[in-house]
Amino acid sequence: MFKDLLGTLKSLGPIVFGLLFFQLIVLKSPVEKPSSLLGGYFLSLVGLFLFLKGISLCLIPLGESVGSNLVVIDNKFLTIVIGFLIGYLSTLAEPALQALAMEVEEISIGVLPKKLLIQAVAIGFGLGMALGIFKILYQIPSTTVIIPLLIITIILAYFAPKAIVGIAFDSASATTGPVNIPINMAVAIGLSKVIAASDPLLNGFGLVGLTSLGSAITVLILGLLIGM
Repeated sequence: MFKDLLGTLKSLGPIVFGLLFFQLIVLKSPVEKPSSLLGGYFLSLVGLFLFLKGISLCLIPLGESVGSNLVVIDNKFLTIVIGFLIGYLSTLAEPALQALAMEVEEISIGVLPKKLLIQAVAIGFGLGMALGIFKILYQIPSTTVIIPLLIITIILAYFAPKAIVGIAFDSASATTGPVNIPINMAVAIGLSKVIAASDPLLNGFGLVGLTSLGSAITVLILGLLIGM
């Protein structure tokens, strides 16, 4: 456990001390409330350590277990539907998306409500997850799926209102957070490991790209529908 805590310290330390160096030496500006800064750093260190430890002990093993046992269902359509639900529900809990949606609602003065954006992103992520499960089950090369999605994304970005394009791609990036990736990657790799003649290196990865593209596509479509 001490080794994990030290690893977290090495990850977080350079960011904080780098910013402090820039603030004090380069900008020559004093730090306001140094005691609060120190307390916040300690809380961030402990929180990040506990979160990463929790992921390694819970989300990743659970995701791999669910993925490896999906074949028990013996119904590919139902397996794909379950993949959609896993992707959809995990996206609703993604903190980065919640923060982004809140900012979008504020900047757009309510034209694009927080709940509507989150639902659009979650549906797109779920569809991308379902497509990723489909790809694994039928052992379809990633390029065969990703290239058409990229073309669709480019076409939609060209015709969609300019204001929604940036939001769509930022929303897609916001889904690649600390909740979604451990769960969905673990499910995909776990499923790929138990399918005969399936190479987890070839079929288990690429899922993040599919889910991100799915989220971008649904938000772009939302922009076309609401005319933002």
